Amino acid sequence: MLPLATAAQMRELDRRAIEERGVPSLELMEHAAQAVADTVWELIQPNESICASSIGVIMMHKKDAPPPTDEEQRQSEEIREIVESKNTDPTPRVAVFCGPGNNGGDGVACARLLMERGGCHVRAFFVGDRAKMTPDEKTMEDKLTAAGGRLEDFTIDLTDRETAEATFTFEQQKISAWLSTCDCMVDALFGIGLIRPVTGPFAAAVRLMNGRTVVSCDIPSGVNAGTGEILGEAVQATKTVTFTRPKPGLYVGEGAARAGEVRTVDIGIPHDLEWELFRGLPRLEMVNSPNGGLPRRPSNAHKGAFGKLFILAGSEGYTGAPVLAARAALRTGAGLVYLGVPRDIYPIVAVKCDEAMPFPLPEDYSALLDRVWSCDIALIGPGLGRAPETEKLVLQLLADLECPVVLDADGINALSGHIDVLDRRTALTVLTPHEGEFARLTGCELPVKDRLSAARDFARDHGCILVLKGRGTVTAAPDGSAWVNTTGGPGMAKGGSGDVLAGMVAALLGQEHLRRARRVGDNTAELAADAVFYHGAAGDACARTLGEYAMLPTDLIEAIPQVLRQWSET
Repeated sequence: MLPLATAAQMRELDRRAIEERGVPSLELMEHAAQAVADTVWELIQPNESICASSIGVIMMHKKDAPPPTDEEQRQSEEIREIVESKNTDPTPRVAVFCGPGNNGGDGVACARLLMERGGCHVRAFFVGDRAKMTPDEKTMEDKLTAAGGRLEDFTIDLTDRETAEATFTFEQQKISAWLSTCDCMVDALFGIGLIRPVTGPFAAAVRLMNGRTVVSCDIPSGVNAGTGEILGEAVQATKTVTFTRPKPGLYVGEGAARAGEVRTVDIGIPHDLEWELFRGLPRLEMVNSPNGGLPRRPSNAHKGAFGKLFILAGSEGYTGAPVLAARAALRTGAGLVYLGVPRDIYPIVAVKCDEAMPFPLPEDYSALLDRVWSCDIALIGPGLGRAPETEKLVLQLLADLECPVVLDADGINALSGHIDVLDRRTALTVLTPHEGEFARLTGCELPVKDRLSAARDFARDHGCILVLKGRGTVTAAPDGSAWVNTTGGPGMAKGGSGDVLAGMVAALLGQEHLRRARRVGDNTAELAADAVFYHGAAGDACARTLGEYAMLPTDLIEAIPQVLRQWSET
């Protein structure tokens, strides 16, 4: 677990460190720049020679154009020499793109530090309005100048790329040619405060960086730090060096795919000040490991002690979903799993089950209720279908059951237009929707732009735990706490993967010894977040051994043992 911080929280933390604790802002900037410079150095040493990209051929003569003049020929040769010089001088080349804020100041300082270290050619480019430079960035520019460097103005605009390239000045053409030979680029255009689309020369800089080795300062430029939304154009970073605490946008939404490898560094903000600011606030954490791991199972316990789970699932054409959920629950430690399915698919499901105990749903509702009341937790929804009588049954059970309930798939769909049923429940309810199910339930637009806030708001407003599935699955609790998952990948995007997760969530929540092993207080949301982590870790294991194309949800279930063993106490 690694705590996250929003942009507003980081701005307040910086302010307190500078104004209340007297930490020099230039010192914080210097530490940030040093971390970025160290990361760049790791990427460029050692480095093989590279050839020029298509950026370097913009001077190619068009067939229908008149013959080049002597001056045009001279310029073309000079640009060609810039590109080909990489073959005779393999010294790594680094371009640093700096915006007008303090993030840009980090970049200017990084350029100076790399110059002072030696062993690479460094050019720093300023993008934007110099009148908007912060005092700290201006100070860093003075230091760069004193060290023999220069902060060059970058004015290339590729809004209309074909027209723009045709009208490049000779100096712009030379810059483009040199950039095409770079071994690494530093993205210091924008920090965590960006809220509007990236346009003009900023967008041009982003496009020129993409497709290359890039180190981003704090967050890739163009990514909303809170939501992960792409604001017009965004850098595809190789590595992101983020300061003090990671930002949610590095792990949720499209931003998670742009961040590359994320490195979190301490830049000198007092730890006690950080603790003072965040204490008492709802937890906001990135999940790169379980909350507490898995304790040893009590040696004197019996099967009933590890949770009796009831699953209501399946319909005609969806006989696999209940089996996947049941198997996943058993692999995740559930002691007893009762699987209630419609009578017409019972023979098919029964053949597939060895450890789970399937039964055809009784026509008498009270008979079904008696079965469920004997269980510790219920999972409702995988493959259940949306027939009116089915939705009526789901709503009845939600109203009558006093045990915890995990709602998945069609169990969630049954709540559409009946959210009052959820609100009236006093026992724990966990919902595990993907974005489409969440949109049907809430009426929000797709895609969900701010997944983190949407999940936290829903969990708080309806007193439930919400697991909003997708890249950077968010688990949110009623008190505002939230966990953003980092495991899993696109190989899991296949029908049945959600059924596996639902079974894992229900299994962990149903085991009393897991709840007791945690610190005092309600830890059910933590256990749900752990299930998401284990599920994604199983997917990662499958991707490594089988590849993303070939892996199946059944493979996820087979990978659960090795994942749980890795995080189990011995």
